[in-house]
Amino acid sequence: MPIAKSLALFVLALGLSACSGGSSQLPGEGAMSAVAAPAAAPGDDPSNTLILELKGGKVTIKLRPDLAPKHVERVKMLAREGFYNGLKWHRVIPNFMAQTGDPLGTGAGGSKYPDLPAEFSGVPFERGTVGAARTSDPNSANSQFFICFTHTPNLNGQYTVWGQVVDGMIAVDKIAKGEPPPNPDIIIKAYLASDAT
Repeated sequence: MPIAKSLALFVLALGLSACSGGSSQLPGEGAMSAVAAPAAAPGDDPSNTLILELKGGKVTIKLRPDLAPKHVERVKMLAREGFYNGLKWHRVIPNFMAQTGDPLGTGAGGSKYPDLPAEFSGVPFERGTVGAARTSDPNSANSQFFICFTHTPNLNGQYTVWGQVVDGMIAVDKIAKGEPPPNPDIIIKAYLASDAT
């Protein structure tokens, strides 16, 4: 299983290669924009709002159980257990994404829980979209996730969207860059807004 987990880094890197050029359009990209917009996300709900405390400030993520109920359930469970507290942002690529959620800090680890089945949707990866990192197996997401810095259409329909940053992207932009960063930033604390004291 650790070997499969380490492939997450490689699979997400493939997405980067298609994205880093910036000027080329991917096959089907125009068709994706013609797809009907998904149903509106649930309204403000503290039990479906994840807060990440980072060095650069707080990040507020609206969770999307309407899109990915199993992934959202996992993230909520892990946040309540304190799993994400102190974890490194182990892979942060400018103009692409910031990845975290690995207790090993290498991209090869996960939680003690089983991997999750894919919950792909038609929701596009845009600035602030939160997705589940995985290996080449679509059903291998576990605890790792990434936040997109920008429009990233090559990930559409290939990774599970489970949240959207609604406040604090400036703090995400400040996360130390690198693969891995020389001095990685951490998630100081992750919790649900409903659990805030």
